[in-house]
Amino acid sequence: MISVAAIDTGLIKALRERTGAGVNDCQQALRQAGGRMDEALKILKVKGAEIAAKKADRPATEGVISAYVHGGRIGVLLEVNCETDFAARSEPFQTFVHHLGLQIAAMSPTYLSVEDVPPEVVGEELEHLHDQLAGMEGDAFVSAQRSHMEQFYARLCLLNQPFVKDESKTIRDLLTETIAATGENIVVRRFTRYQLGDDV
Repeated sequence: MISVAAIDTGLIKALRERTGAGVNDCQQALRQAGGRMDEALKILKVKGAEIAAKKADRPATEGVISAYVHGGRIGVLLEVNCETDFAARSEPFQTFVHHLGLQIAAMSPTYLSVEDVPPEVVGEELEHLHDQLAGMEGDAFVSAQRSHMEQFYARLCLLNQPFVKDESKTIRDLLTETIAATGENIVVRRFTRYQLGDDV
């Protein structure tokens, strides 16, 4: 490990911009990572996941209902909950909600998470996939099926989608970072996307 004093302030700033983590957390992660940005990102991701797991059972009854409109043609209405009104007004939470609206408008997810995808939809996809992979077997089949289903869920499920402004992270990663930044449990409750002329 290198000393905190030896960590370049530009690196700390860059890490904060990418993760929303506090100055001290960024300093410590960079110190543990020997000043390597990619390693520091991994350290903060693990730490954020640990924080999120500890807070997952805490009730989240505050938050916002937010509307996002893109170009007058696409509209998104979503509810995001947190534990306190204070966190709901915070910059990390508000930024997260804005990013969610942007993501939903751009990527048109159908479901919030993998758990929300109906079994019959998954079954139909697997049946179609088995036809495509006919002749494959063993590890190659398992690997191809896993890869395909990861892409399938990334198309359909908001939390599994790569973030449109930084595809190195998913929306679930963004949620975890925001939980770590606010210190509160955050739940994406529901969303609806409208597109002009959709059902005309």
